[in-house]
Amino acid sequence: MTTILHIETATKTCSVALSIDSKLVDTIETHSEQYIHGEKLTLFIQNILDKNSISFDQLSALSISSGPGSYTGLRIGAATAKGICFAKNIPLIAIDTIDAFESCARSSYPNNTLCVMLDARRMEVYSTIFNAQGTAIKSLSADVLDENSYREFEPFVCIGDGGSKCKDLWVGRNIIFNEAIQLSAAGQVEPAFEKFMNKEFVDIAYFEPNYLKEFYTGK
Repeated sequence: MTTILHIETATKTCSVALSIDSKLVDTIETHSEQYIHGEKLTLFIQNILDKNSISFDQLSALSISSGPGSYTGLRIGAATAKGICFAKNIPLIAIDTIDAFESCARSSYPNNTLCVMLDARRMEVYSTIFNAQGTAIKSLSADVLDENSYREFEPFVCIGDGGSKCKDLWVGRNIIFNEAIQLSAAGQVEPAFEKFMNKEFVDIAYFEPNYLKEFYTGK
């Protein structure tokens, strides 16, 4: 039996999920306007294990959303995941945040092109565009948007918190905006199980999230 704990902290969503043999067992999460990972993450982890009568010693592996996303959120998730993996001597699996988000949305849009966009300040986003088969037709990049961005990929469905800054900019285009679909650790379940079976683990000591661009602070 393969039991995996999944951690998602790349956005303002704080989410943990538990899976057994590639099947989602449970999820505990909150979607907040504030970054509350430091307050909630370890509580969510303990709660989901207690609720399902699973101990840390029964975990086969842990998966984590590897970015891009919030610098602080990713670091909190990575530090927590590393601590558990070191203490229990279990492997760590890294799942691209954008891929996990696409997985969350695919059941709602099985036949659509999906544009997953995460806010990256101002008019910049982190984005990947997937065709209906789930293949990336625009690879992950940090892009500054204008009124003609991604026009060659229309029609498509736009998901993620980066979409809100494009609604007015892309008026009249063949695009569906769905802000109701939230990022969740549940989106890691299938790709994490596949990586576990293929033994695609990251080095716990040297793993760093994919920030995609340098962190900076304002005055």
